[in-house]
Amino acid sequence: MMHIPKDYTAAANVLQDKIILVTGAGDGIGRVAAKTFAAHGATVVLLGRTMAKLEMVYDEIEAAGHPQPAIYPINFEGAVEKDYVDLGNAINDAFGRVDGILHNAAELGERTPISNYSSTTWMRAMQVNVNAPFMLTRALLPLLDKAPNASILFTGSTVGIQGRAFWGGYAASKAAAENLMQTLADELQETSRIRVNSINPGATRTRMRAAAYPAENPTSIKPPEDLMPAYLYLMGDDSIGISGQQFEYAEEISE
Repeated sequence: MMHIPKDYTAAANVLQDKIILVTGAGDGIGRVAAKTFAAHGATVVLLGRTMAKLEMVYDEIEAAGHPQPAIYPINFEGAVEKDYVDLGNAINDAFGRVDGILHNAAELGERTPISNYSSTTWMRAMQVNVNAPFMLTRALLPLLDKAPNASILFTGSTVGIQGRAFWGGYAASKAAAENLMQTLADELQETSRIRVNSINPGATRTRMRAAAYPAENPTSIKPPEDLMPAYLYLMGDDSIGISGQQFEYAEEISE
């Protein structure tokens, strides 16, 4: 497990002129990451299933005077291969390349023993957390190849590294996503300028965290904004040459 460099501070223009897709951009870490990427010069493509939330993020980015974002509504739970092909074609027509993807959308599923776990819920977690990143990445690889240096970044989870009781489909799907990250990185290392990494944000103040830990005081854990130096480091050119790595957010960021 790695950490971003000690005392890392992203330059104001670290993502200047980059085209970056963010899934789950309407809420939580995805929303803050999209706004942060835009604030550092990126044209952000906001992906998610709830149009009203995406429009709110769009408006906030525009109001701040950052590069005009784009919205692409998609429901990963029901999306099929053609939807991803169409998305890739739309991105190609609009921008001609992709410099980065943040795979952040996730389905929590149930907090219950495997013996009680709903097969429908299990399949939904796999669809959103594993199948969607696979199909989206595959559809966009030709556009990532057109970038001078591209970054694919997965938001991981502690339970994706070490399974834990009652986390069921979420833990298993996050473990699969980590393996997908490593497999992609290994395949692309010698043949492209695309790097692939994951970051485990740890306990973060999001709607999903509140659903998983309803008794927890949200003010006792960090907001998504605290994570952004790590996300900027891994999405920007400062991390060129680093691929196939699992990064972990640390309260005291160190080497």
